[in-house]
Amino acid sequence: MIIRHLLATAPDVSAYDLTPGRLWSVVAIALGLAGVVLGGLALARSTGRTRAFVALAAGLAGAVVGGLVVAAAQGGPGTGYGIVGGFIALLVGLVGVALGGLALTRSRRSTAPPGL
Repeated sequence: MIIRHLLATAPDVSAYDLTPGRLWSVVAIALGLAGVVLGGLALARSTGRTRAFVALAAGLAGAVVGGLVVAAAQGGPGTGYGIVGGFIALLVGLVGVALGGLALTRSRRSTAPPGL
């Protein structure tokens, strides 16, 4: 009886509905992708120190928001909570952090004074 009542009051969400969870996961994926792109550009140019910092920040923001989406999700895939997008954002954000950190490390090596 109680389960039927809970299922009857659950909102129907189709695959094309943009729910708040899905919206936040899309924002997190965009931040993570910005981190990956900027990290790749910073690696391509050895003087990309500013880009490396921005890639690090964008990747971290994407990973954090993606993690929050996953933590706040109350259901699995297809429920509208954005859990799949949250996991994708978490992964892409961590790749952006890694690329930004690698570019930052390489830019420090290339700008170090001789003898150090």
